[in-house]
Amino acid sequence: MIVCVCNAIREDEVRAAARQGAPCPRSAYKSLGCDVQCGSCLPCAREIIDEERVQLLSVGARAA
Repeated sequence: MIVCVCNAIREDEVRAAARQGAPCPRSAYKSLGCDVQCGSCLPCAREIIDEERVQLLSVGARAA
């Protein structure tokens, strides 16, 4: 799924950036070599990043 039409950023790219430590959409986009353009994608990107962070926390808790 395309998350950001302006930058042609896909959901899997946002998820990968979140798994690599991007805490917010702006930093995720920056890690992909882009800047936020119109901003209409930010709520969706934020939701994806939040989902990934929850998964990372739950995996960490199970490992401990």
